[in-house]
Amino acid sequence: MSWQKVLSNNGYRVSGPRRLVMELLAESAQPMTPLEIYQALSQSGRALGMVSVYRALELLAELGLVCVVYNPNGSSGYVAGSAGHHHHILCKRCHRTITFAGSEDLSDLIQRVEAETNFRVSDHLLQLYGICPECQKISADTVEDN
Repeated sequence: MSWQKVLSNNGYRVSGPRRLVMELLAESAQPMTPLEIYQALSQSGRALGMVSVYRALELLAELGLVCVVYNPNGSSGYVAGSAGHHHHILCKRCHRTITFAGSEDLSDLIQRVEAETNFRVSDHLLQLYGICPECQKISADTVEDN
C-alpha cells in the first residue's frame, strides 16, 4: 500500500510537508536527521520550517511510514519505512541503510528475557551494523594498491 493511501486510510491528508519529507526520505539511502531534512529541503528550494519537519516525522513514524535508525555513534536518523515486519542493517562506513524482512525467530529470546526479568515484552528494535559491499570493495582495492 502506498504511503499516500496509508495517510488517507488513517484520516490524514497528504499535506505539503508530509509529501516533501516522504519524497526526500524515499530518495535517500542514508538515515537523515530532522536538521538534515530541513537543510536538504531548504537547499533544493522547497523550504519547510523545523516545526513542520518534526510534526511530519512524528506522524509518519506513528503510522510506520518512516523508521528511526541508530548510527554507530548513537545519533539517530529517519529512513522511509517498508511494509511488514522489518529491520535495518547500516554500513558503519558510509551509513547506507538497507531494510530486511523480520521474522518471529526472536520468540525464544523474548520468552527467555520475559522469564528472567518478569517484564512483558511488547515490542523490540533489532538493528545490525556491518560494512556494505561497496565499502568492502573500496577496502579491498586499498589493500591491493598498497
